[in-house]
Amino acid sequence: MKWSRDFSFKETGPLQEYIREKILPRVEKPSRYLGTEWNSVHKDWDKTPVRMAFAFPDLYEVGMSHLGLAVLYGAVNERENMLMERVFAPGPDLAGILKQEGLPLFSLESHRPLAEFDVVGFTLQYELSYTTVLHMLDLAGIPLLAAERRSGHPLVIGGGPCACNPEPLAPFFDCFVLGDGEEVLPSLLEIVAELKDSPASRTDRAEFLRRAAALPGVYVPSFYEVGYRQDGTVAEIRTVRPEAPPRVRKAVVDDLDRAYFPTRPIVPYLEVVHDRIMLEVMRGCTRGCRFCQAGAIYRPVRERDVEVLLRQAAELVRHTGYEEISLTSLSTADYSCIEALARSLAEAYASRGIAVSLPSLRVDAFSVRLAQALQRFRKKSTLTFAPEAGSQRLRDVINKGVTAEDLLSATGEAFAAGWHHIKLYFMIGLPTETDEDLEGIGELARQVLEQGRRLSKGKKPTVTVSVSSFVPKPHTPFQWEPQDGLKELKEKQGFLRSRLKGPGLQFSWHQPEMSFLEAVLARGDRRLAPVILEAWRRGARLEGWSEHFRYEIWQRAWENAGVDPAFYAYRRRDYDEKLPWDHLDFGVSKRFLQEEHRRAMAGEVTRDCRSGRCAACGVCPGLNVRLQLKGEGRLAAAD
Repeated sequence: MKWSRDFSFKETGPLQEYIREKILPRVEKPSRYLGTEWNSVHKDWDKTPVRMAFAFPDLYEVGMSHLGLAVLYGAVNERENMLMERVFAPGPDLAGILKQEGLPLFSLESHRPLAEFDVVGFTLQYELSYTTVLHMLDLAGIPLLAAERRSGHPLVIGGGPCACNPEPLAPFFDCFVLGDGEEVLPSLLEIVAELKDSPASRTDRAEFLRRAAALPGVYVPSFYEVGYRQDGTVAEIRTVRPEAPPRVRKAVVDDLDRAYFPTRPIVPYLEVVHDRIMLEVMRGCTRGCRFCQAGAIYRPVRERDVEVLLRQAAELVRHTGYEEISLTSLSTADYSCIEALARSLAEAYASRGIAVSLPSLRVDAFSVRLAQALQRFRKKSTLTFAPEAGSQRLRDVINKGVTAEDLLSATGEAFAAGWHHIKLYFMIGLPTETDEDLEGIGELARQVLEQGRRLSKGKKPTVTVSVSSFVPKPHTPFQWEPQDGLKELKEKQGFLRSRLKGPGLQFSWHQPEMSFLEAVLARGDRRLAPVILEAWRRGARLEGWSEHFRYEIWQRAWENAGVDPAFYAYRRRDYDEKLPWDHLDFGVSKRFLQEEHRRAMAGEVTRDCRSGRCAACGVCPGLNVRLQLKGEGRLAAAD
């Protein structure tokens, strides 16, 4: 049987039945698409005026591990006049069946076609998901270009970290949300509600965009024009509509204690990447690593109160049945009340077999002792640390703020406490990197391994060195830096491979071509949109997965579009060059980034502002927010 694309979707019941009975039994993991998980929300479609689909451009297992989905799903669905359903990129098997049978991509909760929603909102977590966005729009039967969508089509919006430079995607989206989404997204949907005559009617697109552009944190790309110089650099970015501000400032939640947080998250049927309670203890990080985009765009640090977190944890345990609570943030060991929180959670839940864990560890002994205290009754598997660079000189350049002694102190604590597998994350291709810095990676790994052999008491320790390639990102002090060439990165990987051999040492690395593409798209402009479109037409999708990534597709797409990718990845920018994202304000001033870049080249470190000394990054006065710490920080001791 072949379903017709002309099917009237007003009769959704038969479509739901057909999907469940005829389609899902033929796919590898049907539970990805059931939509009936514990705590999933199923609202009355006909009685809910505003309907949005949250689209995650990757597979279910990845998307269901995303805390932002849980936050926005709950924040929207708790409102009586709105509903949010989910959609993920289908696996290749389901995508093939949808194409073969002429079926549209559908949401999970109601199995309705995406085209029936008022809004389809994509989260943009990484650049290699861009072609998957187009893949999903195409499967949904929604025109890819915003200019080709009409009154009967949904509004297509985007958010997430890649919205800090969405220019390569500008022609495909109606608008973007910059910054924290849990307050501005419902405000956007209220505009939809005000513009609809009835639940079945559609929103006036032009009026929606006009009003949306006036909201803090909303960027409407069609309201801006970009001019280019003869040398290919940006000449100007100017507004073409009076509603559009010259600079769009990100939305920020100033008090997390009062912000919405989901205590009834969806519990998947199948194992996902992070299959546990995610308790967000704070947002933002002021450590100031100069390569880190998240550390720049999520400032300032805003902590939740311990009492609030304990209350949220109790509700999460009661509503999910999970046996692990992960204390989530960019740097959880920096949470100023971490010891009090960990002790209270352990006292409350250890006897019930519910563990408390940290998603990542800072490179110091305190973090290991904390992890030991939290996991004393659990099997010790692997501890991961990220010294990032092999020499103190280069760690100062990137402002990592740790020393080899810090690392060895941490790993010594770990081996003594019973861990015998250590994973070390490094980056290669960092600005000013030399052979001595690469030699330092091998030397540090061998020192940790030797330490493990002395302290592991009958166990055979292993040290895994995982190496990624530096990708210069917007809104960071290294946004002006070039990326190393593919040949150079491969030579550096070969150099490390030759030095990380022998019993107990393991070496893994990322595919340099993927890092190159990430660098091109991260600092790209609107002229890359035809390239993305061409790559999608040639079959690019699910490119975050190495088995699906095909570099040759992009080579042909660049050639076909007449675009030189080296212009975006390998070129050093001057401070006075206008950057494609200069009209998007995430709080950190360009002057601060320039000063941090100069200090990096001089090997000077900048202390975390939680130490009490303001680094003048511009976030607090620029966004009218303040650093919020709930307890006495341990920062001075840690440094």
